[in-house]
Amino acid sequence: MSTSPDEAGVQTRGARPAPAHLRWGATGPGPVDERDDDGYADLRTYAAIGDGRALALVARDGSIDWLPLPAIDAPPVFGALLDAEHGGCIELRPVEEFRVQREYVPGTNVLTTTFSTDSGSVRVTDALNTGVAGRLPWSELARRIEGLSGTVRLRAAVRPGTCLGTASPWIQETVHGLVLRDDGLTMAVRTLGEDRVVTGDQRIDVEYTATPGSRALLGLVATEREPLFLPDPALVDVGIDRTIKNWAAWGEEFRWEGDFDRSVRRSALALKLMIHSPSGSMVAAGTTSLPEDLSGGKNWDYRFAWVRDSAYALTALFRFGLREETHGAMSWLLGTIRRHGPEPRVCYTLDGELTDGVHEPDVPGWRGIGPVQSGNAAASQLQLGVYGDLFSIVSLYVEHGNVLDAETGRSLASIADTACDRWQQKDAGMWELHDPQHYTTSKLGCWQALTKAVELAEAGQIPGDPSRWRAEAARIRTWVEENAWDDDRGAYLMHPGSDALDCSILLHAISGFDRGERMSSTLDALRRELGAGPHLYRYTGMDREEGVFLACSYWMVSALQLCGRGREARMLMEDLEGTANDVGMLAEMLDPADGAFLGNLPQALSHLALVNAAITLDEHAAP
Repeated sequence: MSTSPDEAGVQTRGARPAPAHLRWGATGPGPVDERDDDGYADLRTYAAIGDGRALALVARDGSIDWLPLPAIDAPPVFGALLDAEHGGCIELRPVEEFRVQREYVPGTNVLTTTFSTDSGSVRVTDALNTGVAGRLPWSELARRIEGLSGTVRLRAAVRPGTCLGTASPWIQETVHGLVLRDDGLTMAVRTLGEDRVVTGDQRIDVEYTATPGSRALLGLVATEREPLFLPDPALVDVGIDRTIKNWAAWGEEFRWEGDFDRSVRRSALALKLMIHSPSGSMVAAGTTSLPEDLSGGKNWDYRFAWVRDSAYALTALFRFGLREETHGAMSWLLGTIRRHGPEPRVCYTLDGELTDGVHEPDVPGWRGIGPVQSGNAAASQLQLGVYGDLFSIVSLYVEHGNVLDAETGRSLASIADTACDRWQQKDAGMWELHDPQHYTTSKLGCWQALTKAVELAEAGQIPGDPSRWRAEAARIRTWVEENAWDDDRGAYLMHPGSDALDCSILLHAISGFDRGERMSSTLDALRRELGAGPHLYRYTGMDREEGVFLACSYWMVSALQLCGRGREARMLMEDLEGTANDVGMLAEMLDPADGAFLGNLPQALSHLALVNAAITLDEHAAP
C-alpha cells in the first residue's frame, strides 16, 4: 500500500477554521456579529428546525430568515435569506445588546437559544410542532420565551415577504382576529404573555418582558388554499413539549454504537429533517440559490430529490435500523422511476414528479449574489452514474433480507440492458457539467450497476440472463484500466485526454472497484493536488471558482479506510470534527480561507458522507 501523506510528501494548502463560537463543540455564550449592514447573516449562523414537511432556518440573533410553507419546496413566505429587504422574516430578540449560546434539545430538532444581556437572560425554544400521530394537518411554528434571570425586554416581528417576488402579503381582520394572507397562504399569529401587539400594513409586531420563571409564546399557524384552524395559544405552547417527545421517540429507534457518536447522531437528525414524510423522498438541501462562489453565477436550487442521495441515504438508514424511512425511500424511488420510466432521471420533485424547468425570480440573492433560481436543469441531463446509484440501492435492500416485486424486477433488468448500451456515450458526469466527456466515474457507475445486476439476477430478484451484464462490466473495467489510468501521475484521471483529477473517484473505493495500489496512489494525488487542510476541492481548477466540497472530505475518510490506511482515515475524521457549525449543521461547501459556509444548507450529501464515513470506520476497523 502507499505510504502515509507525510511519508509520501503529500502537501495540502492550509485552511483556517471558523471563529470558535461558530464551530461544532462551542461552549459558552458568544458575540452576535454575523449580520452585515444590508441585513444578511453569515450562512454559518443558521440552525434548522422542521416537521417532516417544512424546514426553517433560525439565525443566532433569533431571526427566522427562511421558511417556505407549507413544504420545503414551496416559495418562501419568509425568505430574507435571499432578499433581506422584501423577503420577510420572523424576528425575536432582546431590545438591548446580547450574547448567545444555543443548542438543540438532546436527541431532537428543537432548538434552544439563550440570550444574555446586562439586564438578565432569557431562553427561546423554537420548534415546528408535530402532532399526536405525526405531522399536523397545518403548519405550526412555536417560539417559547422563558425568563431565566433579571428583566429582559424583547421585541418580535412577523413580517411575511413576497415569496421570491411573486406575491404581496396583506393583513385581513376577521371575526376571530387578524389573519395574514400571502400567495395562497392563510396565517395567524398566536401569542401568550405579551405586553403589546401592534399591527402594521404588512407586519405584526409583539413586545414581551421576561422575568425569572415567566413564560410567553410567539406562534404562527398556516395553511395553503384551505381553511385555517386557529388553535388555542396554550395548545401551541404545549405542542413544543409533544414535539420534543416525538423526536425522542424517533431517537429510540435509532441505533448507533460506534465512534464519533455526537456528530453521527446530529447528522442523522439533520437528515431526518430532509426526509419528506408525505412521500418518503429526501431533499438534497433545505434551500435554493446560496452561492458556491462569492463572485456569483453558481447558484442552484437543491430542493429536489436526487437518486444519488437516496443511494447514500439507504446505507445509513439500514445501519441505523430505521425501517420505516428505509422502506419509504425505496418505495418512493422505485415507484417514481416506473411512473416516469423506462429510465431513471437524475432527480425528481419531492412528490415524485418531473421538474418543469428553471425560473429566475427578480430578487437579489444572499448578499446580492445571484442569480436566484427556482427549478433545476440537471434532471434533463444524461448522467450515467445514476445507474450505479439505483442498483446499489436495490442491491443493499435485498442484502438486508428484503425482496423485490415482479414489476420492479422487470424494470431493473431493462435498465441494466440500457446501461450495457449507453456506457460508451459521453455524459455530464456526476458534477452535472455542461462539457460532455467520457468521465471515468460515469463509466464506473455503469460498471457498478451491471455488477449489482448480476448479483440480483443470481439471487433470483430480477429476470434475464446475466451473462451480457457480466461481460459488459468486464469491458468497462478494462476500458477504465487502459484509458483512465495515468502512470506518470499515479492516479485515475477525470477523463481520458485530460490531466485533471476528480474526487468522485473516491466513491469507487467505496463501490469496491479498486481498493489496491492504484486507488491508494490516487488518494495521495488528490490530497496533494486538490487538498486544502483536511478538505478537498471537487476536481482540478475548482480552487479558483468555489469552496472545498465537504462531502469529498468524508469520502476520503471512507476511501482511506477501505484501502487499508485506517490510521490516516481516523486522523482525518478527527480533524474534520470542527467542520460543522456550533449546532452540528453542514453546508455544501466551505471557504478554506475563513471557514465560512458556501452553498445550500443543510446539505444532505455532506451529512450523508459524514455518517457513512463513520459507518465505514466502524465496520472495516482492523481486528
